[in-house]
Amino acid sequence: MVHGNPTWSFLYRRMIARLSGRFRCVAFDHPGFGLSTAAPGYRFTAAEHSAVAQGFVQALDLRDITVVVQDWGGPIGLGAAARDPQRYAGLVVGNTWAWPSSLWTKSFGQVMGGPVTGDLLNRRLNLFVSKMLPSMMRRRRLTDAELAMYSGPFPTQQSRRPAQVLPLQIRTAKPFLAEVKSRLPAITGLPSLLLWADGDIAFGEGERRRWQSLLTDRTDHLLAGAGHFWQDDAGEEASAVLAEWLG
Repeated sequence: MVHGNPTWSFLYRRMIARLSGRFRCVAFDHPGFGLSTAAPGYRFTAAEHSAVAQGFVQALDLRDITVVVQDWGGPIGLGAAARDPQRYAGLVVGNTWAWPSSLWTKSFGQVMGGPVTGDLLNRRLNLFVSKMLPSMMRRRRLTDAELAMYSGPFPTQQSRRPAQVLPLQIRTAKPFLAEVKSRLPAITGLPSLLLWADGDIAFGEGERRRWQSLLTDRTDHLLAGAGHFWQDDAGEEASAVLAEWLG
């Protein structure tokens, strides 16, 4: 289970609670997120995160993997899978992308990752976590305790740097995203579950239709009314659909 930005493995807790009785659930944090610290010199780029994800899978010698991806977890996790496809048995794709992005998404990245607005909104005020994350929930409201857990890994301006880098990477990581796109055919024929939240303001019908054209052995499920962070917003429904599909 691969998280995006500015979340961490806590995002998957509702799903893990419902799936771990039947399946082995593995959720990790990218360096600089959640409970994972980064090595000296780590730059928090998408390419580095993807290399770490691949190394993590190899270190645990995981096989017969069904990878669950959303947001930045898409290019990061699918990039790792496409470089090591023999370990993977299925894909669960929801509200993400894996190719050089659109103008709208690049504009968002410039605002949230830029040296002026990004520094003020994200690093100094932590608005990405404290305001934007809860606003992208549609079915339920985060409790104060849940929001504190999401905010916990980012108590200082320096600790928020990883969450500022990834928005800017939408524009600056074009070579990495192009590489992921070129490698996708190695995995897009795997059995796939396309879980799509239609209340997401970040990824909409265009991205969903593109995934439908790419995933050749696909089951579709619409998480009606759910927001961008559907693992938390619609975790019970997503878990039930995933368990039935795996079964």
